[in-house]
Amino acid sequence: MSGIAIVHPEATLRPSKLELLAPWLPDQWWFDGDAGDLELVAKFRFVDPDGEVGLDGMLIRSSDAVYHVPVTWRAHPLDGGACIGTLDHSVLGTRYCYDAQTDPVYLKELARVITEKDTQAEMRPEGSDEAIPGTIQVFGSGLVEGETSGYPHVIHKLLREPINDVVGQLMGQWSLGGLKRCDLLAVLH
Repeated sequence: MSGIAIVHPEATLRPSKLELLAPWLPDQWWFDGDAGDLELVAKFRFVDPDGEVGLDGMLIRSSDAVYHVPVTWRAHPLDGGACIGTLDHSVLGTRYCYDAQTDPVYLKELARVITEKDTQAEMRPEGSDEAIPGTIQVFGSGLVEGETSGYPHVIHKLLREPINDVVGQLMGQWSLGGLKRCDLLAVLH
């Protein structure tokens, strides 16, 4: 397990995560859904070893497709990062939201989870010892024999087709409409 992610389920977010993503998604080359029809169907977290950056993975349905949308949350702007926008978090204050593929903290943790055959973090409310039940099981594959590292790449539109020439994978097991799924979420090249 990647550790424990402290979350604030009772916090008010303005705008909501989906409201923040709605104007950004249509500008992404991989999104061909309807930004007015977004539904969060699963979510997971990784943990920043330094405890500064929120590492958030969301599976969002729009029309007939499901998209993997990883983002990071920061208290201060990230130089060189692709900022999606900001929201007001009633507990943590202003949060800057970034496309996780442009955040070095996320990329490093994603590569580590895949390489070390790790899983997502356990989510717990602040001050509680009880975990919030997960909606997805995320796990790294480890590296192909003979490989020592790779560069992470996020798979945004969930397809059930294998990708060749990768040295490691991040998979997610979850359910949609009562049907169990196992989807490729990211790879190491």
